[in-house]
Amino acid sequence: MAGLKRRVPMHSLRYFISMVGLFSKSGLLPWYARNPPGWSQLFLGTVCKGDFTHVVATKCQKGQKSQKKPSHLGPLDGSWQERLADVVTPLWRLSYEEQLKPVINGYRNKSTFSVNRGPDGNPKTVGYYLGTWRDGNIVCVRSNNLKNIPEKHSQVAQYYEVFLRQSPLEPCLVFHEGGYWRELIVRTNSQGHTMAIITFHPQKLSQEELHVQKETVKEFFIRGPGAACDLTSLYFQESTMTRCSHQQSPYQLLFGEPYIFEELLSLKIRISPDAFFQINTAGAEMLYRTVGELTGVNSDTILLDICCGTGVIGLSLAQHTSQVLGIELVEQAVEDARWTAAFNGITNSEFHTGRAEKILPGLLKSKEDGQSVVAVVNPARAGLHYKVIQAIRNCGAIRTLVFVSCKLHGESTRNIIELCCPPDSAKKHLGEPFVLQQAVPVDLFPHTPHCELVLLFTR
Repeated sequence: MAGLKRRVPMHSLRYFISMVGLFSKSGLLPWYARNPPGWSQLFLGTVCKGDFTHVVATKCQKGQKSQKKPSHLGPLDGSWQERLADVVTPLWRLSYEEQLKPVINGYRNKSTFSVNRGPDGNPKTVGYYLGTWRDGNIVCVRSNNLKNIPEKHSQVAQYYEVFLRQSPLEPCLVFHEGGYWRELIVRTNSQGHTMAIITFHPQKLSQEELHVQKETVKEFFIRGPGAACDLTSLYFQESTMTRCSHQQSPYQLLFGEPYIFEELLSLKIRISPDAFFQINTAGAEMLYRTVGELTGVNSDTILLDICCGTGVIGLSLAQHTSQVLGIELVEQAVEDARWTAAFNGITNSEFHTGRAEKILPGLLKSKEDGQSVVAVVNPARAGLHYKVIQAIRNCGAIRTLVFVSCKLHGESTRNIIELCCPPDSAKKHLGEPFVLQQAVPVDLFPHTPHCELVLLFTR
């Protein structure tokens, strides 16, 4: 089953221990743990009541020694495919019994492919980057041998490459150097439905010329060689920036269904091209069940779902709560959440579009009437805005907070310190501090050193 709980990569666990140690020294966190017996069998011991209660094991890397990063990018230490696999899925050479049982392959439901020069120098190669822009040694390598990429995703990428190589238009490798064809996003669901999104730099093409290109790529995937991909839908986005939201530059449906749907935790979920959805569907079930267990919600609880995406966490717990309030920046995702709520007969939920730091204070002002509020935050890698932390700290009704982090170091560390630090009027942290009580790693990313970490705070 994808998404095993209580597992964590070695480097993340080391970092987490050091961070918790920092809290302990500063008096912010009651902490007790046995000394780890050795990194080959890394764990945190059972601890006192009120602290960590779960044994944490690592993705074992038995027999592996630390390796220095190579200074070159040539295939001197293996094929280009092996080099790419070493970067994207660095644990692929180990059996998953050594990483962590069981082996899960092709688990990603969303993949983003770049366009650039391949090992043979062809600028119309579709795959993943090796190297850095700073060093000027970027190489784009096909994804065929990556264990975490489904065959369907690689198939669509291969046919997109075929299309590019027969197109008279050049790819857009660097914005100021011109070119048109850019990245490809492929999304799939557990039923095998496939959505493809092509990003295109319009440069100075007229609307008529743009129409020709859209019709050409549409024809390729409907009646041409790309028909072998059996796409459920094909989107086209004209983008003059590295990343554009739907609001900035609308996704244009060239053919097929506008959405894909997924079954998760007894819910039918609608997913738009721009919406966030965990990339490992089976693992997401484990993650959301873990979040549900830690929230401890009941019929008197208001569940506040911050950075809610398509609303799955809140909606999966709606039947156990008084009300679900969701906040999400991406408008399409909020529309998906509202559709999912209506389709599944959930009537006690509200979803709000916008920045959490602007919406949250107003929502929380009306929740100081003694009703219990449990907050769940699942931010992007950039973490939570400091005003969101202020709003959470200063809302006395929030006694429980569940924080889901895909990148514990960096901004998430700052968030956690601000949640747990003593009151500070200068930073407008006036409310009682939170105490970190429990951590449950959930492995959503087999063959990589990454995991999601679910943190329970109370006060």
